[in-house]
Amino acid sequence: MPSKTLYFPSHRHLQALYANRDENLALIEHALSVKLVTRDEWLKIEGSADAISRTETLIDHLDEARSQGVNLRTSDLVRIIETFAHGNADDLKALFGEPVIISTRRKSIVPKTLGQKFYLQSIHKNPVVFGVGPAGTGKTYLAVAAAIEALLKNQVERVILTRPAVEAGEALGFLPGDLREKILPYLRPLYDAMHDMLDPEDVARLTEKGVIEIAPLAYMRGRTLSHAFIILDEAQNTTPEQMMMFLTRLGEDSRMIVTGDITQIDLPRSKQSGLVEVSRILANIPGIDFHYFNGGDVVRHPLVLKIIEAYERYKNPMRSDETN
Repeated sequence: MPSKTLYFPSHRHLQALYANRDENLALIEHALSVKLVTRDEWLKIEGSADAISRTETLIDHLDEARSQGVNLRTSDLVRIIETFAHGNADDLKALFGEPVIISTRRKSIVPKTLGQKFYLQSIHKNPVVFGVGPAGTGKTYLAVAAAIEALLKNQVERVILTRPAVEAGEALGFLPGDLREKILPYLRPLYDAMHDMLDPEDVARLTEKGVIEIAPLAYMRGRTLSHAFIILDEAQNTTPEQMMMFLTRLGEDSRMIVTGDITQIDLPRSKQSGLVEVSRILANIPGIDFHYFNGGDVVRHPLVLKIIEAYERYKNPMRSDETN
């Protein structure tokens, strides 16, 4: 049987390509119809000449990802293997061919999917970007990363992160504690993202100075936000009036990112989502871009994508039948 042996600088280098889990080698074997044998710093590929060539190309893509700072996880590997096995090797080549790297104090962040890469490219090119898609696609996390990077590079003077606290409804006033304690649960995801990129002391210091502001959407009314990077998260829960109010806060040398998932609208049935409406109003305006994520951009546990797909089939049985 034909075979080829690939050599790497170290065993640790080689292990990083399959997320340090031997069962991931079995995934590659099954997807590409090869047998893999690894020991020390080498990897032996056995199979047909075509299968060996394809596997070598996949390993090259994985090594390129590692060299760009991607800490390959099993979920990442599954996604890359599936993309490659389905004949979409060009997508991987485009993903890793021109790196997009966001540098923060705690880590460097790279896009894990083409959708994420195009999203970040759009953020770098346009003053206003809408990131719309399902949970787990990284739309909020990457927006916060872009904002922190802009702040660290002195491209903006402050970062403003906001969400509508619609889940609390009128009951917000009845929750225990002061205002900060009442709204904290609704802003927690934004804090979590920032703490992944900055030291806790930096977050506390910058927040105290007002350089970083995290507040409910209602706090934006009547303000002009200049020299700032502003993110509106969970925008599917804004009304059309709130969306217009927010967008018209844009001031001099400022940038905005609006993120949301139109499948998770918590507004009363009588109220339309501002995120659904805005795409029809602002389409084709230069400087404003709409980026739509899909299930293939989910970067959480692989089961998250399967859960999203199952709900889509449940909600749209006719569409599911058409695609089968």
